[in-house]
Amino acid sequence: MERSLTILKREIGPKELALIRELIATVGDRGRTYVSKQLCQLWDWRLPNGRLRDIAARELLRRLEQRGLIQLPSPLHASRKPGYHNPTTLAPDFVTTSRSQSLQDFGAMELAMVRGRPEERLYNAIIGAYHYLGYHQGAGEQLKYLLWGDGQVLAAIGFGGAAFQVAARDQHIGWDHETRKQQLVKVVNNTRFLILPWIRVSYLASHILGRISRRIRADWQDYYRRDIVLLETFVERGRFKGTCYQAANWRYIGQTTGRGRNDRYSTNRVPIKDIYIYPLDRHYQQLLRGDK
Repeated sequence: MERSLTILKREIGPKELALIRELIATVGDRGRTYVSKQLCQLWDWRLPNGRLRDIAARELLRRLEQRGLIQLPSPLHASRKPGYHNPTTLAPDFVTTSRSQSLQDFGAMELAMVRGRPEERLYNAIIGAYHYLGYHQGAGEQLKYLLWGDGQVLAAIGFGGAAFQVAARDQHIGWDHETRKQQLVKVVNNTRFLILPWIRVSYLASHILGRISRRIRADWQDYYRRDIVLLETFVERGRFKGTCYQAANWRYIGQTTGRGRNDRYSTNRVPIKDIYIYPLDRHYQQLLRGDK
């Protein structure tokens, strides 16, 4: 491999690839999980709470194998069939009662962070059943929220790691390549947002975004033990107008180029999306550039 490539925000060049190949050759007989954990140890690749990023490492190894750059050892246990997805089945008694009312008509409305809690399965199932992109088990940091109104689930919203390279965002912040690599962990992407199809409540979407913006920084600090200063999202043009983000004071900063993740040669075309950001700190640009 002559050029380096970026996978899951890690730059893989000839040196890193040689290390991985040597690791597979020496300890590959102990299984893929062992290889991924050893790789994390060698790189000191950890979450802010100190835990190894072994799930991300396994995904990185799979992607390298898909590119023909490494050959992973045979699984020690039966692997999941291609196309397998974690179960996301809703319970038969899940409430789908139509609601058409104003925000003020609700007696109680609760926005709960469900990451790592029993309700996380309900979030996964709702996204899997009703979001147009479906449910995908991410490998990195993420927080998930459910909104209840008078005891009924109304909506779900999720956040995960920021996109590695976005020209309009990077230019807006003033990032060069090295600074982006160092500071990207302070940006979080709104990966999923769903109001259930039988819920008709005016201004509910912008209401949720407003509540999220007031608490997600503290939630992220509490769960991952580190700070974040900026939210981002990508709104697919032709499918959505981004009205709720505009109403919640998210800032439009441009469009994507229509290239997918890790697309180095402009061959992986995806729909063009509008880019919106929401600062969680008024000095976010300086903080993301490392100026203060």
